[in-house]
This record gives sequence, structure tokens and C-alpha cells, in this order.
Amino acid sequence: MAPSQLIRIVSRSSPMALAQVARVQAELAALHPGITTEVVPVTTSGDRWMGDLSQLGGKGAFTKEVDAALLAGEADLAVHCIKDVPADRPLPAGTVFAAFLARDDIRDALIHPDGLTLDQLPEGTRIGTSSVRRIAQLAVSHPHLDCVPMRGNANRRLEKLAAGEADALLLAVSGMERIGMTGRISDILPVETMCPPIGAGVLGLQCREDDAATIEAVTGLGDADTWRETTAERMFLHVLQGHCNSPIAGFAKAERDGRLSLRARVFSPDGKTVLDAHEWAGPLDPATLGTSVAVALLRQGARELIDTIPH
Repeated sequence: MAPSQLIRIVSRSSPMALAQVARVQAELAALHPGITTEVVPVTTSGDRWMGDLSQLGGKGAFTKEVDAALLAGEADLAVHCIKDVPADRPLPAGTVFAAFLARDDIRDALIHPDGLTLDQLPEGTRIGTSSVRRIAQLAVSHPHLDCVPMRGNANRRLEKLAAGEADALLLAVSGMERIGMTGRISDILPVETMCPPIGAGVLGLQCREDDAATIEAVTGLGDADTWRETTAERMFLHVLQGHCNSPIAGFAKAERDGRLSLRARVFSPDGKTVLDAHEWAGPLDPATLGTSVAVALLRQGARELIDTIPH
């Protein structure tokens, strides 16, 4: 590796995305002081579009332009929130994940201007969220609350809350940490109440697979437990073949003794049907665990449930 290697990092241009890049730059500088980095910001179709994501082809709307910059050689490294990277189809040909950074908090947070918790919210409170995963689970646990559509990056949603477009918001704890807004959190929801999205709290580093120098430089930033957890979760989603309108949630957990578990749930949009699976694996092969949990849910009728949801 050349001591003066330059790595160009492509990223969405939101405050959170740039904070994520800053973390990668800091970790890379600590590991390889000789490497310099520069940021190549892009605005994705998902960032520009405020309507229903399924009309843009789902979550890929947040990654398409980033992938294009990487493949065109305009950048060497992409930093992704793994929860935004589709797992029902493979990564674009010619690209690979070189590392997953140590995982951040996977839970969801309630932001309420008066500091109320989720259980304290009165009937008819308007919760700003466009997440089908959050909407379905609120319908299960707090059916007296009303969800109102709200998209945009976290900073933009906080502005909309201040403007009165909703009474409260649900956002990721990890996202609030990344933009330095944890003081706004009024309640952190346990995973039993709000099961997280696949890939929650994980940042992935994507490179061109023929770019050996960049892969070598960033591989050392990876966290082994996060790699195992994310591999299990993404294989689960791949086998399940969910779409962006199907409420799917789940998380893997690597224990200190090497065991790995995966808990996953599939909901109907109204929360009236909930399919649940939880399995353990030994220290080997996270992908097999992901496949096994997906098959367990398919046996419960997940395929039929997902296929009845318009997208």
C-alpha cells in the first residue's frame, strides 16, 4: 500500500451521512496515518423524492447514485447504512463489502417535544413516520396512536416536527447519536416493542472488488461480531425476498462465547398478523442461520403474507 494513498469516499450529502463518513475518516486515519481521504458527495433520488419509496423501486433509491459513482471510478469507497442497502438482490456486480464497522445502537427512539414516553402519549397523537415496520408494530402495541407520513433525513424530520407536521417522531437511536441530537430523545424503545430493521446500526464499507489497495486499507476497520450478525440478517432478508412495503424486522446477536442468535418478525401492515422466529447457531456459518430463520417464517406463511401487500 502506497504511504500517500488517497481514498475518495462517496456519500449522500445529508448531515448524518457526512457524520458517518467522518467516523470512517477518523478510524482510517488512526489505522493508516499515511492515507488521505476526500469526500465525493452525491444527492440520491431517494433524498430528492418525498413520496412513497416503492414508486422509486424501494430502498435502492438511496444507493443507486452512490453505486454508480463507485463503478465509474469517481470514488473508491462508499459508506452505507446497511439498513438502506437492499438485501433481496445482490450488490451491484463488481462491488463488495470490505468491512462492517462495530455496530451502534439498534433501537428506535421517540422524540416528543414535552419529553413524554411512548406509553404516556394520549390517544390520537400523530407520530411522524413513513416506515411500514414502525407503523405495523405501533398498530400492535399502541393502536390508539395515529401515524402520519414523514420522510426526509433526520434533521429534516426534526424541522417538520418543530413546524407542527406531527406531534412526535420515531427515529433510530444510532442516527440521533451520529448527528449529536441524543438530548432530543424522550424514550428509547425496547426491541420487544419495536423490533429493528435488518442491518440496524451498521455502517458498511463498499469497494470495487478489483481495487485491492482500498480493500486492504479498510478491511482492518471491520468488526468480526458485526460481520457475523449482518451476514445472518442479510441472508435472512435475501431468502425471504421481502419488498419495501412489507413490514419485516429482525436482529442477530453475537454472544461473547461465540454463539449467534437471530430473532425475526414479519407483520401485516395493520399489525393484525405477526409471524415470529428465533433461532440459535453455534459459532459457524451465519448465512445458514439466516436461511433457517427465513425458512421458519416461510413455513408460517410469510411468503403469502408478503405477496398480498401491494408494492
